[in-house]
Amino acid sequence: MLDTETILPAIQPHLPDADAPPRFEPIPTGHFNDSWFVTADGQQFVLRVAPSDKTPMLFYERGMMKQEPALHALLRNRTEVPVPRVIAFDDSRQVIDRDWLLLERLPGRPLSAARGVDPAPILEHVGRCLADVHAIQATQYGYLGEHRPMPARSCWADAFEVMWSKLIDDIEATGQYNATEAETVRGLVGRYRSTFDRPVRASLLHMDVWAQNILVDEAGRLCGLLDWDRALWGDVEIEFAVLDYCGISTPDFWRGYGTGEDPRRGDEAAAARRVFYLLYELQKYIVIEHARRRNGTGAAAYRDQALAIMEQRLL
Repeated sequence: MLDTETILPAIQPHLPDADAPPRFEPIPTGHFNDSWFVTADGQQFVLRVAPSDKTPMLFYERGMMKQEPALHALLRNRTEVPVPRVIAFDDSRQVIDRDWLLLERLPGRPLSAARGVDPAPILEHVGRCLADVHAIQATQYGYLGEHRPMPARSCWADAFEVMWSKLIDDIEATGQYNATEAETVRGLVGRYRSTFDRPVRASLLHMDVWAQNILVDEAGRLCGLLDWDRALWGDVEIEFAVLDYCGISTPDFWRGYGTGEDPRRGDEAAAARRVFYLLYELQKYIVIEHARRRNGTGAAAYRDQALAIMEQRLL
């Protein structure tokens, strides 16, 4: 983690004047960025500093913080989703050699740390929020943010094929998939092209909704939906797959979302897409464990799980 004395000159112009120096408190739940709660003149902020450029990353993670200011502004303007106001963003590298983002601190604590709180009304509220988010649409598909990790595509099938291929490239680069495995896995989307080739709205998708990114207060009310840096535009079903994986897509969630039940239920084509979307979420951990956490055993476990799912469901 960076020394706060190194960071302070970068953020000082954006903090309120105070007699005492600002106080920094590390945020223990941060896994990707270095993050602190910052208190200055009685006001509270969140500072997130992106990893060094030398840090191993997935293709869509490089520079992804760049898209957050515009997304936060869009969400605050178009929805009632509780997202923090962006105080400052800097990718100039003039003071420190990393991108950083300063936000207002929202009240509450992560749902993952909220003991004794009934999750049902919270997940119902999350469902309402995501319905509003998904109603925001673009005219192109993929990762469209300012970090530009891929070319925009004019249809979802093309966008997902690019995303899938780039993810497999990242895995192959770790050595966890050999060249033959990578070629086979990379080609699966083409084999199932007809499953994806259908009219799909380019909806705004969060792609990282889990208990740690959901803030709740002591009364059990939703007061924050955080970390929009992995957002993309495309098929809402890929968002649903992440919610499945993270235990969010409960009956309460679907009630809030407005469908009453999982809209994929009974749809064979949706069932096939669900496998691909689950694998898109699952396979990222091969790279994270191998390259970022230096955990070859963990990476191999995710690889074996992914290949087993493909063997059973797709091959």
